[in-house]
Amino acid sequence: WSNMLGGTELIRRKLGKDAYAMTINLLLNSEGKKMGKTQSGAVWLSAEKTSPYDFYQYWRNVDDSDVIKCLKMLTFVPLEEIEELAKLEGSEINKAKEVLAYSLTELVHGKEEADKAQEAARALFGSKTNTDNMPSTDLTSADFEDGSIKILELLKKCGLIPSNGEGRRLIQQGGVSVDGEKVTDVFADIPASAFEKGYVVIKKGKKVFHKANLV
Repeated sequence: WSNMLGGTELIRRKLGKDAYAMTINLLLNSEGKKMGKTQSGAVWLSAEKTSPYDFYQYWRNVDDSDVIKCLKMLTFVPLEEIEELAKLEGSEINKAKEVLAYSLTELVHGKEEADKAQEAARALFGSKTNTDNMPSTDLTSADFEDGSIKILELLKKCGLIPSNGEGRRLIQQGGVSVDGEKVTDVFADIPASAFEKGYVVIKKGKKVFHKANLV
């Protein structure tokens, strides 16, 4: 608030014009915590810091109790449509989450990226094999030692964990799988032969997917 007041005062003194500061309510989730944070850090508008797919997935996975509020505060979806979405119950609320995720991704990254993100998410959760639009990381033979790469190193290179400690915790809780196989050993080696088709798909938790390519 003091920065806002300082800015308006600076404009008045330098330009001799009136300026105004506008505030809006802080965007909180149903638990009273600020939205826009994930386990791995902040959700950025820049595609270089948060991929369009990860951006889409963040909003696709908001809590059921937050989706309508977010639609009203953050999108240009007509209120009449939002009111209809608010009537959905149970698993049907996922339709409202898709509208929220797509609308915000289109607003920030454009229709093409929103289409790609939605297609990738539907393909993954529909058990299809299309990984074309999945977030990915390129690995080379230099990343492998004696023909394999440690699972923790793989997770770090893919940006899925901030530290080895976080990776160990995630694996011990059963939150990591590679090509559908759950990883239970924090010291596991992923052999280069696992990349026979050119890539492996890493699943973190229930809803985060990442493709590691061997180029």
